[in-house]
Amino acid sequence: MAKLVECIPNFSEGRDQQVIDALVDTAKGVPGVTLLDHSSDPDHNRSVLTLLGDPAGIAEAAFLLCKCASERIDLTQHRGEHPRMGATDVIPFVPIRHITVDECVELSKTVAKRISDELHIPSFLYEYSAAQPERENLANIRRGQFEGLPEKLTDPNWAPDYGKPERHPTAGVTAVGARPPLVAFNINLDTDDVEIAKAIAAAIRGSSGGYKYCKSIGLMLKGRNIAQVSMNMVNCEGAPLYRVFEAVRFEAKRWGVNIIGSELIGLAPAQALIDCAEYYLQIEGFDYEKQVLENHLWR
Repeated sequence: MAKLVECIPNFSEGRDQQVIDALVDTAKGVPGVTLLDHSSDPDHNRSVLTLLGDPAGIAEAAFLLCKCASERIDLTQHRGEHPRMGATDVIPFVPIRHITVDECVELSKTVAKRISDELHIPSFLYEYSAAQPERENLANIRRGQFEGLPEKLTDPNWAPDYGKPERHPTAGVTAVGARPPLVAFNINLDTDDVEIAKAIAAAIRGSSGGYKYCKSIGLMLKGRNIAQVSMNMVNCEGAPLYRVFEAVRFEAKRWGVNIIGSELIGLAPAQALIDCAEYYLQIEGFDYEKQVLENHLWR
């Protein structure tokens, strides 16, 4: 049976359409790989591509995309709301069908080493691929961002997994790893006070006492003059989207602020969205396997 891997590389460019087009064209040009989705945000100044394919094709696409980004993105000139440390900031591999987590870990190590060897961009392994517990959380690796790397890399505890302890002059460093599916989910508020969004993000994220599977930060969307709670939901069974949405609504009321909309970045598992429909419609005795038409069509 054919093995399928999902790869969702994040790039530190969301404004220059020529760079975005070059990344998209690169992804489309790799045999055995399908570009499922791509999105760019000028306020975050970040682009996310979602790829699906066989392991060999996905590995090649990840490398070529990192190469493309390193040739076109200069982080010394980059400004955006989203934290970043590399032109290609992060490359996650997600097992989808007939492939194990361990195989994706090995895939991540192969790609990370090639990025270091051929592009001279230091690479860190994270999540399931991490060799050290403190590197499992991407936020720990990214802390200090591109500007803080020269000092951070002098610490032997933060030597890259591959490459010299020196950031690439313009492309920084890249994190590569295997992880479970996550949902990138943002909630927009009717306020221009980013400190409110930061306070709400702190209240709901797992590392500061909120939901275990929620990673969140508060950002300012200057193009719309509104604040945003930006989240990665790493386990939508352990922390459903509707529960976090209602928690943000509850916390926002404290500040006299309302939710004006939410957005998904990239793709989301159907179950995560159907769970929301079941909750808000208050459907009794709902059976996902039997009552969703597409499940029968798929079988």
